[in-house]
Amino acid sequence: MNTDNNLKGLLVAGQSPWYDNIDRRLIQNGKFEELFALGITGVTSNPSIFEKAVRGSSVYDSSIRELAKAGKSPDEICNLITVQDIQSAADMLYDTYKATNGRDGYVSLEVDPYYAHDQGKTIDHAMEIHKDVARPNLMIKVPGTKEGFEAIRVLAREGINVNVTLLFSLKHYEASAMAYIDGLSKRLEDGNSVENVCSVASVFVSRVDNEIDKILEGLEIDGLKGRIAVANAKMIYQRFKELFYDGIFGDLASKGARIQRVLWGSTSTKNPAYSDVKYVDELIGKDTINTIPHSTVEFFLDHGTPILTIEQDLAEARQYLDLLQQQGIDLDRICDEIQKEGVDAFCVSYKELVDAVADKAAH
Repeated sequence: MNTDNNLKGLLVAGQSPWYDNIDRRLIQNGKFEELFALGITGVTSNPSIFEKAVRGSSVYDSSIRELAKAGKSPDEICNLITVQDIQSAADMLYDTYKATNGRDGYVSLEVDPYYAHDQGKTIDHAMEIHKDVARPNLMIKVPGTKEGFEAIRVLAREGINVNVTLLFSLKHYEASAMAYIDGLSKRLEDGNSVENVCSVASVFVSRVDNEIDKILEGLEIDGLKGRIAVANAKMIYQRFKELFYDGIFGDLASKGARIQRVLWGSTSTKNPAYSDVKYVDELIGKDTINTIPHSTVEFFLDHGTPILTIEQDLAEARQYLDLLQQQGIDLDRICDEIQKEGVDAFCVSYKELVDAVADKAAH
């Protein structure tokens, strides 16, 4: 492979760079093609991304007005325009999907975040999205809540590709992996093939440091600031290896099942005191994905270092987590709180997306 830039260097290291953004302008003006040529092999979206795209441009205006004239509600219009964008991006990535034998080339679309704590509605909406988009390289994003994990088991059993999102802790990650494994096991028991089912576990990174750093600041502890998110991710990667390389996945793998790769999300650097490529440079590992926002893509192309780092300094990472616990800071509890805040934030963004569509439909 030509490794003339740092994104392609990630691919050589075994990590897939995906793009954490979708906007109809990128589809229409050739920017997506440019990014794919640079080495981007997948696209992720969420309600916040779509809200910014609709509110921040006029590219959707004519479609919104036409659909409104046809009697569609703002909710229906949101569904239709997002499905159109996802279909377009999926078609553009189909060659990547085929060339990588279904390892990459995916586009992710999230179920309604208001259903995050309703297993039945999550399953029904995921099935609806699957039918509406009708692309083999679609991944449906399901929040990693307790109810979400139950839905993931059902969706994997049905052969639907799932991106398990809003994972923060090792506990969250393990539940995601087990839901996928259980779902595939049931699918196999049903007499169905597991070869073409794909899933990723999206572990959000920078938000952990944001929250922990605030607590450490109050305790006047500096040595752990900016260390915990990466240390947490490194432990998650070790657990991933135990489950999918050495553990219970072996029987499924022998039947052609795909491992559930870990995807690092929320990888833009929020704290200006840290490197602007911190959450890419420090989390490069085989069989992982990093879904990277646009500014971080540019930073990484300019001065990133595409070498394997995820297993460097593991003893140090464990020490950081032990020290955090010794300070009486419960990382699992904080990660549960951040997840709840994440679900709430996506609900707000979805409402704002519907409101933006309603505003544009009325003019």
